[in-house]
Amino acid sequence: MAMDGRGLEMTGSAAAVAAYDRAIDHLIRFQPEVMDVCAEAAQERDCVLAGVLGAYLALMSTEAGAVAGAQEALAVAPVSDGPGFASLLPRERAHLAAARRWAAGDMTGAGALLSEISVRWPRDLMALSVGHQVDFFTGDAVNLRDRIGRALDAWHDDDPQAGFLHGMYAFGLEECNLYGLSADAGQRAVALNPDDVWGIHAVVHTHEMQDQIPEGIRFLRDREAQWQTGNFLNVHNSWHYALYLLQGDEVPGALAVYDRVLHHSGSQDVALELLDATALLWRLQLEGISVGDRWPPLAAAWMRLLAPGFYPFNDMHAIMALVAVGDLDRAAEVVAALERVVAEGDPATTGWQMTSSVGLPVCRSMLHFGRGRYQSVLDELLPIRTRVHEFGGSHAQRDAVERTLLEAAIRAGRTDLALALVSERLAVRQCNTYAWSKRAGLLAAAADQPGAATAAGAATAAAAAAAAGAAAARASDLATQIRVAAG
Repeated sequence: MAMDGRGLEMTGSAAAVAAYDRAIDHLIRFQPEVMDVCAEAAQERDCVLAGVLGAYLALMSTEAGAVAGAQEALAVAPVSDGPGFASLLPRERAHLAAARRWAAGDMTGAGALLSEISVRWPRDLMALSVGHQVDFFTGDAVNLRDRIGRALDAWHDDDPQAGFLHGMYAFGLEECNLYGLSADAGQRAVALNPDDVWGIHAVVHTHEMQDQIPEGIRFLRDREAQWQTGNFLNVHNSWHYALYLLQGDEVPGALAVYDRVLHHSGSQDVALELLDATALLWRLQLEGISVGDRWPPLAAAWMRLLAPGFYPFNDMHAIMALVAVGDLDRAAEVVAALERVVAEGDPATTGWQMTSSVGLPVCRSMLHFGRGRYQSVLDELLPIRTRVHEFGGSHAQRDAVERTLLEAAIRAGRTDLALALVSERLAVRQCNTYAWSKRAGLLAAAADQPGAATAAGAATAAAAAAAAGAAAARASDLATQIRVAAG
């Protein structure tokens, strides 16, 4: 019997366990090397947890096409009523149960089993890391925070991997709107491990949600060497940087980030990255801003991998892309497929539960928007808007739904509702360029010229502050380049 790097027993030779530990180290850093190192450990069939990690890696793609890979990774392990299962350690049996449940379509159930593992073995870093992602994918903000909080007492500051828990905890705090605590935890995580890209990501979220755009830009630019390359989060963190630029009305700059990082001819076209590319362009689409020929490749990429009802957060973004290219017939086909999932699918699967409660009405609303049926958008979204988190994503990602709702209210002539939605946003984000500009337009349309002028001035000031932050970051980069050139 061997011990992993956190003092937990596991099955496997010393070499396989060492490879597994290296894989976990890559996992918490979101480094692509995790795939090859995990495969190295899994070559030894007795190292059951390596095979489980391989299954988790496939399933965390949120793509239906990856399920076969997960099942293949699990196929070599003993089944619960088969020979060899009883000889496995309890923790290994528990992980097999969680991974098999997820591979069978019950991601929520897998998350619950991973919670049980983390309570019994709070130093199981794979259970904590994977469970944290399940909470993210299912929009469970409270457990995103508390799954990690329940384990913190089992970790100590001198543990070299403890800082990564603080990065996870920071994101959970942010999604629970505890921005001050989140910023503190995230900064602590990054101080302990500068390459903690998830911790960086958590701090970026706190700045985004508080409209602290200059601070967010500086934070990202000061750490470019840590997050821009060599990890699975470089596209997502670049998306956040592009959002900062949009706050400063720097559309060309945001599109430059899109072309350089978010989507280009060399992109892998995986769902988690297509989400970011689509979400950025949709913000511009809602404002009537042309993005050239960027939409068609996105729509084509979504159609290559989409499996309606598997993970409806992906479905929504695919429909956005189809609407943007004007392919409303194809968008309607996706919605029809989702309706069949609800009518005929398996209620035990997370995809069915998400689709029936939130995914289908959200996707219908996007199709209605494309057809110009703006009141229908309101009819679909208003009853569920407080539950939209149930199909996953972060506050920042789900803002695409909120913006669509607001734009539909404006286009439907529901000025009262639109002003209420803007007021709601400004009550918690007083420096939000987008909200102030919307208020200015609404008040101008209502012939309230003094109010419109005040709101327009606030929008200009917020945009100027954001733009100044970006300019300062560029100036700092230039000064660094000059110093380097001068030797």
